[in-house]
This record gives sequence, structure tokens and C-alpha cells, in this order.
Amino acid sequence: MTKVSQYIEEHQKDFIERLREAVEIASVSGELKRRDQVIKMGHWLKAQLEELQAHVKLIDIGTQQLDGQTIPLPPVVFAQVGDDATKKTITIYGHYDVQPAELSDGWHSQPFELTVEGDVMRGRGSTDDKGPVVGWLNTLTAYRKTNTPLPVNIKFVFEGMEESGSEGLDDLVVKESQGFLKGTDAVCISDNYWLTNRKPALTYGLRGVSYFEICVKGPNADLHSGVFGGTVHEPMTDLVKLMGTLVTTDGKITVPGLNEMVEPLSDEEFQRYKHMDFDVKEYQDSIADHPVTISDDKATILMGRMRYPSLSLHGIEGAFYGGGAKTVIPCGVKGKFSIRLVPDMDVVKVEQLVKEHLHKEAKKLNTRNEVEVVQLSAGPAWVADPNHWNFRAAAKAIKNVFGVEPDRTREGGSIPVTLTFDESLKVNVCLLPMGRADDGAHSTNEKLNISNYIQGSKVFAEYLENVAVHD
Repeated sequence: MTKVSQYIEEHQKDFIERLREAVEIASVSGELKRRDQVIKMGHWLKAQLEELQAHVKLIDIGTQQLDGQTIPLPPVVFAQVGDDATKKTITIYGHYDVQPAELSDGWHSQPFELTVEGDVMRGRGSTDDKGPVVGWLNTLTAYRKTNTPLPVNIKFVFEGMEESGSEGLDDLVVKESQGFLKGTDAVCISDNYWLTNRKPALTYGLRGVSYFEICVKGPNADLHSGVFGGTVHEPMTDLVKLMGTLVTTDGKITVPGLNEMVEPLSDEEFQRYKHMDFDVKEYQDSIADHPVTISDDKATILMGRMRYPSLSLHGIEGAFYGGGAKTVIPCGVKGKFSIRLVPDMDVVKVEQLVKEHLHKEAKKLNTRNEVEVVQLSAGPAWVADPNHWNFRAAAKAIKNVFGVEPDRTREGGSIPVTLTFDESLKVNVCLLPMGRADDGAHSTNEKLNISNYIQGSKVFAEYLENVAVHD
């Protein structure tokens, strides 16, 4: 091991205590009562980075309305280590806010206390995203304590609103692309997970998302089905019919024109899916105690999750959903659905095609109800070159630490700021995960394995060494 890696190995207890401090700060960005804790976490990071001789600024990005109150947004932490024009500059992104958590949700222990059992550390934010953020602090500590020169310049961008829509961050990144972030040669983000629990991964693609609602308006008020049933066009009937025209039961999108946007599958990419470390039965068993997957073929499932679009029906607003019986005809209902987008799917064209399809289908109903289709939000997909030197440096780091070549994966979810870094800085962005597939981010009993935490900190150090020499 290098001196840096050896230091990380020998100081595991110190680094676990550092993560314990971070987890104990209940930095839930979506709760008014805990906004002060999010701000406290930003200041904690500032103090930690300053101890490591970084130049740190807390960037004020304004205020927001939450629960009827105007409150300050948590600061974005900008920190820089090194300013050597002869070295590459790597920008590291992470977030220090977390999802809500209460003991009553089903946690085995207090969510904002780090508990250690064997190789497992449990606590809210342990893997998403405090573990990786603190992992970078561990790496920087090891360089400082061993008097090892940093092989690159580092710029840190840590935000406190990722779990609440990253409010204010995109505009800041675009603005600072000609300011603080100018000169960045590549970006590294550690805010995702391995595909399995066994094998490390590198992620080079994320799906985007377009979220829609279908609004069907009929009578002025809810009606009694015994009095009005059979005499009026019922909004719920229209809505269910319309939602049924969007996707088949085996997941095929039936909106004309959407599937035709998808880039053809190359043999090189297909081979990646065929050889990924992925067990269909293990995946199936993690979902249900009976088969529910659309296929038993590994490549088919992986491509359905990563490289093809999907359309999911999420819910109906305005409909009766409680226990017992209620014989009401809703006067108006809204159906919610989203489309996970892949590269080459233009969000404007997607909106146009979806609206055209639903309005055409509405005419076939011969209904007198009013039908409106609204796109509530949209963000495009992101994909990077997995053969870029940034990825090759990360892959070599993983192989040096774990002894295996990582899988190159794309993910079904979305991290919008990834695309913002890509487009505003015009550089390669690599997603270098620390945690495993079963970490339970956003769920009860969220965890991070000590082995992933310590080995991941070593990977970060190796990555910095490798990007300094790769081109």
C-alpha cells in the first residue's frame, strides 16, 4: 500500500468517529424544524476543510418558502486545495443534507446516531451522501498527515439541498463555470451505488425524467352514484381509460414516437450488460416472494433499468382511497405518471408527443368532460464516455484497491446536477460510488459497510494519483 492508503487503513477508528459526528447532525433539508441543522452541517464541513488547509467559502444562495415561512437556503460549500497551474484540477461534488427519518418509521436504532455492528454502520446519511463526502475528507487527511503532495488541484462543491431539489445549485454552477469552477479538467461525483453487493461499479449514464398529470374535469361537485350513475360522463372512467393507453403490462411504452428516439444498441454496449455481475434471482428475491420481473434474462432486465425509457403510473389525485365503501363519483381527478428518459430523447419533443397522443385518445372516448395534460417537470438524460481518461483513472483505482475490474453501469435514476456540470463545464463527469446496492438510501436502517467506507477512501486517493497521469 502507498503511505496514504496505509494511513487510511491504520486510522479507521478515527474516520468512523468523523462519520459519527456528521450523522449526528440531523441535516434534513425538507423539514422546517431541522433547517438549522442543515446549516450547522455546512459549517461543520467548513471547519473540517479549514483544518485540512483548504480555502473555504460558504456561498449564500438566498431563501425559500417552506411551510408558509421564508427561510434561508443552506449554503453551498466551495473549497479549494492546491492552485498549481502545472497540475490537473478535479472538481468533487457531494451533498450534506439527508432524507427525513424517525425511530417510529421502523428504525432498529436512533437514525441520527451512528451504530456499528460488525462491518455495518447504520444511520441516516451514512451512505447518502455523508459517507462519501466524509470519505473525501479522510483521503485529504491521509495526504496531509503523511506529508504526501496532492497530485492534483481539488475543488469541492458540497450542497445542502440535494434531497429537496437542489434549489439554487444549477444557477450557481452555471455562473461559477467562469468563476470558481473555471479550469476544471474533470468532475467526480460519489452519490450512487454499486449494482450489486459484491462488485464495484463506475456509472457513466443516468436516465432523465418527465413528470406529467392528466386532469379530467366533469361536474361542479362530487356526485352520488345512486342518483347520477349512468347519466353523466364520469371523470374517473375517462382517466383510467387514458392512463391505460400509455404503457402495456410488460412495460412497453405505447405513445407513438417515443421508442423511435432511442439510440440503437451497439454490440460493445450489449456485451457490457451480458458480462455485468448481476444475479436475476437475487434481484427478484429483493423485490417480492414471487416472480414479478418482466423477464428472466439478465441483459433484458439491465437494459430495461438502464438504457431504455420506461413509463410508470404513480397515482390518482381526487379519487376515493380510504377503507370501507364510498359511493361517490369524483367531479375531477388527476392521474400522475412519469417517463424515465434516455439519451437522444428531447424533453420538448417528448412533451409534444405525449400530449398529442392523449388528446387523440381523449377524442376517441366521446366524453363531454374536459381533459388537460400538463407536464409538471422535466430533465434530460445524461451519458458520458466510459473510455475517457477520467473513467480509466477511476477503474484503475478500483482494481488497485479491490483487485477487480469494475462494471461500467448506467442507472435508472436521475442526479440532475450531473448534467449541469457536464454542459456548463464541458468536461467529463464520472460517478464513482462508495456504497453497495443494499445500503437502503432513503429507507429505514440506512447503512454503509465499514469495508466500503475505508476501501472507498483508498479508492479516492488512488483515483487522484491516476488522474494526474492519465490522458
